[in-house]
Amino acid sequence: MQVQLNNEEAQVAFGEALGRILQGRGLVYLEGELGAGKTTLTRGILRAYGHLGAVKSPTYTLVEPYDLGAQRIYHLDLYRLADPEELEFIGGRDVLADDALSIVEWPSRGEGWLPEPDLRLRLELADPGRLISLAAGSDQGERILTALQRRISNVSKLSSDQLESGVIQWK
Repeated sequence: MQVQLNNEEAQVAFGEALGRILQGRGLVYLEGELGAGKTTLTRGILRAYGHLGAVKSPTYTLVEPYDLGAQRIYHLDLYRLADPEELEFIGGRDVLADDALSIVEWPSRGEGWLPEPDLRLRLELADPGRLISLAAGSDQGERILTALQRRISNVSKLSSDQLESGVIQWK
């Protein structure tokens, strides 16, 4: 599944819709080059749980926990990770074992240590905005994608061009 997001507002709105569907549980990988919008998307996901403040990428701390009412969300940024084993030293096993939502930027840096995600999102720069490719990595991920497709079709009428290309325009 691919979704075209024409601006930052659409990216945050899409993240918020995805956050609601995730229901505060699961493992989500965000992939893409620097500046692709991984943290912007995370801001939208966090808004689904009531977080209205700034969201900074935890590039130096590696993990930023958010306690939002009944929801615990972990935002990990592995860009500066030198070795996947470092995740053990920062409590990565406990974070991923928690019944929470974990969002991981730069998951390739934790390859071999990280489990398979429920959902993998690849963000690419696209004129205008961003193109997000979504892929399920588990049964839960399949359910998330199905719910997201249902949400999209309920909110907007998809044109025949969008259905043919497989790219959904998020507005």
